[in-house]
Amino acid sequence: MQSTAITFAPSLSLCTRPRTLSARRLNSVAALPHGNFHFPGAFSASARKLSPISCSLKQNGWVAGPNPGPPEPESDGLVSRATAESAGPAEIPKPKSSAMDTVVLGSLFGLWYLFNIYFNIYNKQVLKAFHYPMTVTLVQFAVGTVLVVTMWTLNLYKRPKISGSQLAGILPLAMVHTLGNLFTNMSLGKVAVSFTHTIKAMEPFFSVVLSAMFLGEFPTLWVVSSLMPIVGGVALASMTEASFNWAGFWSAMASNLTNQSRNVLSKKFMVKKEDSLDNITLFSIITIMSFFLMAPIAFSMEGFKLTPTYLQATGVNVNQLYTRSLIAALCFHAYQQVSYMILQRVSPVTHSVGNCVKRVVVIVTSVLFFRTPVSPINSLGTGVALAGVFLYSRVKRIKPKPKTA
Repeated sequence: MQSTAITFAPSLSLCTRPRTLSARRLNSVAALPHGNFHFPGAFSASARKLSPISCSLKQNGWVAGPNPGPPEPESDGLVSRATAESAGPAEIPKPKSSAMDTVVLGSLFGLWYLFNIYFNIYNKQVLKAFHYPMTVTLVQFAVGTVLVVTMWTLNLYKRPKISGSQLAGILPLAMVHTLGNLFTNMSLGKVAVSFTHTIKAMEPFFSVVLSAMFLGEFPTLWVVSSLMPIVGGVALASMTEASFNWAGFWSAMASNLTNQSRNVLSKKFMVKKEDSLDNITLFSIITIMSFFLMAPIAFSMEGFKLTPTYLQATGVNVNQLYTRSLIAALCFHAYQQVSYMILQRVSPVTHSVGNCVKRVVVIVTSVLFFRTPVSPINSLGTGVALAGVFLYSRVKRIKPKPKTA
């Protein structure tokens, strides 16, 4: 068989239909749980021009070869040539076994759910005994900061080089990230875990509204239709919630607003950055920045309440509180790291569906663990809201048809 050479140079012609590939700056957004969105890994690709390639479909499959015509001058970019030689028939490479990949992915989903369940249970226990949500939030950021610095110091994860302009762009993300976690803890301290997560099921509603207002991304009819059961289900569950109070309700709503504002800021600001930042690195930087943002606020508003003397005076079991706070903080950081590892393996839509299932698991386990009284109507409202979230995650794949002239 003759060798086939594929040359990459200034233009690309595929199946005799020319297309131009321009440099794009890609941006991926991640939630970390709570907001369950995905922080951006902003990076840029240098422009590369590719040589003409023609394709024809024969009985044995696609055959690619260079288009006839005068050669074009080489670009000042990277030019690559690949030559494949074979003495016999071309062998189709066997795909790697997907069994192990499936096991790994399933294990990551299990850890994601498990860490989230333990975080919510231990965090609720801490907030019930220690009514200082700012201090609790600060402890979670402090533990996360120690973990990040340890990983960088031991070279378990590459330490990034951050410029001043990047820090300026990340600062707004860190601010809303700090507020989002603070409001979530304030809500968990006031109402049942199941009710907080039912209200947080309205995150897609805030995402759609904020994206339309600040990014000009208007939803399709399918997306708008999926929001109706979400809003209706949350309203029905709120009216019949035994632990309902306005402070817990509005704190959870504020958490939705700040977490989804983080999504919008991610798309609006980080897309302009030149250097690449993957999701885990960006989350690590935001964790550290959130710690320094939260520390002066917590100390000025609540003081330092974690001393053994103060806790013993209030009748709190010191060792138990310290242990539960540490476990909650470790699980808080761990489930978000695992969430990003999953996002690297699946599509955003699959991740969104998994996040919806995770919320169901957290609600059910918290109801069983804390023996939260739930009426049939309340269960119906929660179920309708979660069904709307699942529907939303599915219809997001439906793209509007392009308008014809």
